[in-house]
Amino acid sequence: MTRAIHDAGPRPASQPGPGQSDADLLRAVAGRDRAAFVALFERFAGRVKAYAMRAGVGAADADEIAQDVMVSVWRHAADFDPARAAVSTWIFAIARNRRIDHHRRGARPAPDPEDPLFQPDPAPDGLAALTAAEREAHLRQALEALPPEQRRVLVASFWRGLSHGEIAAEEALPLGTVKSRIRLAFRHLHALLGEDLAEGLHDD
Repeated sequence: MTRAIHDAGPRPASQPGPGQSDADLLRAVAGRDRAAFVALFERFAGRVKAYAMRAGVGAADADEIAQDVMVSVWRHAADFDPARAAVSTWIFAIARNRRIDHHRRGARPAPDPEDPLFQPDPAPDGLAALTAAEREAHLRQALEALPPEQRRVLVASFWRGLSHGEIAAEEALPLGTVKSRIRLAFRHLHALLGEDLAEGLHDD
């Protein structure tokens, strides 16, 4: 296991013996003892791989899981608390999490190229492709084509934000006349612009 121990400190003078306990080895690994890590790796890597394969993981992926678990052991040995669990329990808890992560990655379906999310937006039709300036120009032309009395009440209602009652007072007209002129102006705009360009207007 070379990738996990390249950056470790100097190898201690004494080599770990086969009779050392898991806890002794892990304590030495926490002190960045490479020889202790090699001994711990030889003790657990094969068992972790076998555990992953029994859980349905292929040999190549199980080997990768074992490698990742032992890298994690090297990096986090100092975090081990012997009062909470045995070394083997701690290592196999890491292995279980790695196996679950592997399963989740494998369970994700491959993106479907036919999914609408991956399809380009349809080309806009002529009206949708109009810029805001073009739409404004069309609207101004249509307003100019309205009879003046209809144009005044429509502008007062939709652009100046006046209520029908305020327009009636300003124009000295009956309220019903104001409403009637707005409805007529609105119908004329629909006829001149079409539904798409006139859809922002509505008769209150």
